[in-house]
This record gives sequence, C-alpha cells and structure tokens, in this order.
Amino acid sequence: MREVPEDDAPARDEHWEAVYRERGPRQVSWFQADPLLSVELVEAAAEGDTSAPVIDVGGGASLLAAHLTGRGFTDVTVLDLSKEALEISYHQDVTRTVSFIHGDLLTWNPERRYRIWHDRAVFHFLTRPGDRAAYRAVLRRALEPGGRIILAAFAPDGPTHCSGLPVARYSAEELAAELGDAFIVTGTRTERHHTPAGAVQPFTWITARLR
Repeated sequence: MREVPEDDAPARDEHWEAVYRERGPRQVSWFQADPLLSVELVEAAAEGDTSAPVIDVGGGASLLAAHLTGRGFTDVTVLDLSKEALEISYHQDVTRTVSFIHGDLLTWNPERRYRIWHDRAVFHFLTRPGDRAAYRAVLRRALEPGGRIILAAFAPDGPTHCSGLPVARYSAEELAAELGDAFIVTGTRTERHHTPAGAVQPFTWITARLR
C-alpha cells in the first residue's frame, strides 16, 4: 500500500477507506476481539458513573463502543475519518445508543464536552508538530473541566510504520510531555498487542486529568 503524504488530508481519508475495504475490520493490525484494557481504563475514569460522556477518537470499527454499552454506558460517541469503519461500527451497536461522527479529528469542532477521551493508536500517526498541536487544541475544547484522557501509542520499541504510514513512538514520559502542563498524569501502563497476523506491537498507555 502506498504511503500517504502527511499534508494531504483528502489522501488520508482515501487511505483509511482503502485499508478497511482491503483488509476488513478483523484483519487490520489494531483489531481486538476484547478491548479489555480500554474497557478497564474507561471504567476507572468514569468512577462508577456509566452516564459519563465518553468519546473514542479514531474508534472506527473497534468493538470498544459495543463493549461499553454492554456494560451499561449510556453516552458513547465514536469519531473517525473513515465512513467505511463507522458503518461497520454502526452495525455492531445492537443498542442503537452510540453516536457516530464522521470527520477529521484535527479540524473537528466539538459541539459538546465529554468527561472521557479515549485514543488508542491515533496520536502516534501525528508525526508533525503542527498536527499534534491541533490535536491538543481539539482535546482541550472537547473535555469538560477535570475530564480524563486515556491515550495509547506505540512504545519506543514499537513499529516505525503502520498501515503504510510512518508513526512516532513514545515512552510514558514523552506522552505526558506531549500533553503538556494542562494535564496531570494519573497512571501509566504497557501492553504487548498481538495483531491478527501474529505480530507483536508494544504500546505505551497513559491516563491523565485536565486541570
């Protein structure tokens, strides 16, 4: 699969549509049949309040939204650049309570605020400082005061490329530094994700609270 120029937003859109069409939702490298760690961290951030508004950015065809609603969460949103992925996710939502937003995260203008922001494997695709700055700006607009972020990216010994695109790799300290002083880190984790093809991808996770 061809690499996509980092400054070509329409090409990024086409790229991710092609990934889902060619591989299907269960053969993409990030697929998890049971997103156990994500569910655990969202439940911890919610502190028992299943009405807490949760947004899964870049959630695409992930099963996280379905797992959260299955555990009683009533306000879950999925944002993704790929219409193909969102269509798949829509059909996984047997409760019909999940909200789906098709859009580019970096230019998205949130119309409401969320208590919990979940990002597993979007941030590491932002290899340009300007894109990371745009991400932080949207994040701060989208989170309510005291809101929580759950952020996962490839670890320092993780892949250098994913789905034909270059990625950045982070330690917990480096992810915290990217978030900046607006956030207080509340926890860190590591994970070794096994892809459907059998590869192992080391991830760094951090959780943080907006001051």
